[in-house]
Amino acid sequence: MLHSPSITPSLRNPVAMCFFDQHLFACGDWKWGHFRQHCNQEYRTGETCGMKLIMSTYRVGNKCKTCEKIDTKMRRRATEMANISRWQRDGGRFRASIDKACDNIKGLEVEIRDLQAERQKRAIAFGA
Repeated sequence: MLHSPSITPSLRNPVAMCFFDQHLFACGDWKWGHFRQHCNQEYRTGETCGMKLIMSTYRVGNKCKTCEKIDTKMRRRATEMANISRWQRDGGRFRASIDKACDNIKGLEVEIRDLQAERQKRAIAFGA
């Protein structure tokens, strides 16, 4: 059986992707690292073909920046909630401080929700 030359893959360009490093964070997120190797389709210096493959994966011991921001905001939220409960035990003397802390908690919850949505959107975009 004969194969048409347009259907059979070209043996001159067996690899059609460029290779990059990958940084894998403790939280499970990842990011692209440095460019490592050109594919056969791209010959211009500094340019890539657009297809990215992983050359090697480096495990990073800490969380990504988004998760670190989420953790920081969660700690601030926990501190505000501890302050509210302490002020409520002391009686109603700190009404203005309690109101301000409640507003801060609402703002922090919105920011946390936005950061979590951004993290989910990025994970879905890359098929993780």
